[in-house]
Amino acid sequence: MTMIGLEIHCQLTNLQSKLFCTCKANYREFKINENICPVCIGLPGSLPRLNQEAVKKATMIAMALNCSTPEKIAFFRKNYFYPDSPKNFQITQLNIYGDTSVGGTGSIMVGDKKIRITRIQLEEDPGRLIYEGSSSKNQITLVDYNRAGTPLVEIVTEPDFENPKQVRDFLNILSDLLANLGVADPSLEGAMRADANVSIKGGKKVEIKNIGSFHDLEKAVHFEITRQESLHSRDIGIIQETRHWDDQRKITVSSRSKEEELDYRYFLEGDIPWIRIDSDIHQKLKSEMPESISSKKERYISKYNIPAQVADVLSSDKFYSDMFEKAHTESNAKEIANIITTDLMGLVDTREKRIASKLTFTHLKELADSIQSGKVSRSSSKNALHEILKTGKDLSAIITEFDLGNVSDESELSEIITHVISEESQAVEQAKSNPQTINYLVGKVMQKTKGKADPTLTLNLLKKHIGIS
Repeated sequence: MTMIGLEIHCQLTNLQSKLFCTCKANYREFKINENICPVCIGLPGSLPRLNQEAVKKATMIAMALNCSTPEKIAFFRKNYFYPDSPKNFQITQLNIYGDTSVGGTGSIMVGDKKIRITRIQLEEDPGRLIYEGSSSKNQITLVDYNRAGTPLVEIVTEPDFENPKQVRDFLNILSDLLANLGVADPSLEGAMRADANVSIKGGKKVEIKNIGSFHDLEKAVHFEITRQESLHSRDIGIIQETRHWDDQRKITVSSRSKEEELDYRYFLEGDIPWIRIDSDIHQKLKSEMPESISSKKERYISKYNIPAQVADVLSSDKFYSDMFEKAHTESNAKEIANIITTDLMGLVDTREKRIASKLTFTHLKELADSIQSGKVSRSSSKNALHEILKTGKDLSAIITEFDLGNVSDESELSEIITHVISEESQAVEQAKSNPQTINYLVGKVMQKTKGKADPTLTLNLLKKHIGIS
């Protein structure tokens, strides 16, 4: 039996400041060791001041994951020496005096599998280690403290995962949930990281760290399961330890023996008082939470008759669902959903492309309305969308500039149809006996008009010319 548990670290990237000082939470825009102050690098005499918004956002995450949320929370010092921790301790949470972390037990469904949440805690992120040197012999370690003190939520699960695919699916669901809540942007480099605890057949637990992406985590878990099964089959004991993922060799390598909680010498952080989060605050936070992904999906299906698969994709990504919400009306909702999931997602499939995009919800609405009114064809709309993303020009200007408007003049279309009929006599005879095959002729007309023929008018004129009802 395979047992896999996760420890997910998610930065609260949408906050303005760090967890215990006024340095910027968005450390990525600074030069190395520029976004620091006496508090976040632990200079003697400096005192932490808790970011209340971080507590609120962390509580919202706990509520979204169906976790219990205690009325009083506390912070502790986790003592350890490591170069990326300038204070030689980390301010974090721990359930020593009952449930005092920001979130208690909860659960989330991954398909038909229920994944239990052990706890959710709010803590500060350490600094970032940078390794330089061409080989291990001359490698040096540099430290960038810009990240130190960034608000971090740690989500700890029970060992309920049975295979690497469930792990990957869970992380995708969690990433979408965090983005939808508006508390974080998981697509940012290092904003969402995860360690895995793996054991087989009741053996010792092995923690895997230093994993850069969800894709690598899936690979690391798969490798570790295979490694442990190989040891077990040869009656070799599995050591409880911490292993790192070697991205070059695609293997896990031993790092150190696994620490116990006693090794960290936890004690209450005397500079931060207990925090009370009463029922009124909980209710206020609940009212401020955005509509859940599952609720959006059901609304898209029931109200706008959008297919379930399309609704699932659309509701899961905040960028696209926000675009849909701003652009749609009851009459064009299905068309906008179709444009987003069929065309737009393939064109802006990275964070960089989304940032560079000139598309607005007004563009999207005009494009959907133009397709529905017959002003442009679906084929021409794709060309228009490409140009809008690059330039941000008005749709009407693009239609004129690139001659993308539908061919809807009956006499012009009739002339083209006459040529198609003369060239495709065999297909015409087939259409007379089997009207379903007339779509082949419609396609030929589309080819000659470069996709600009009004599809409804084209079909009606073809039927009229061929003599079928």
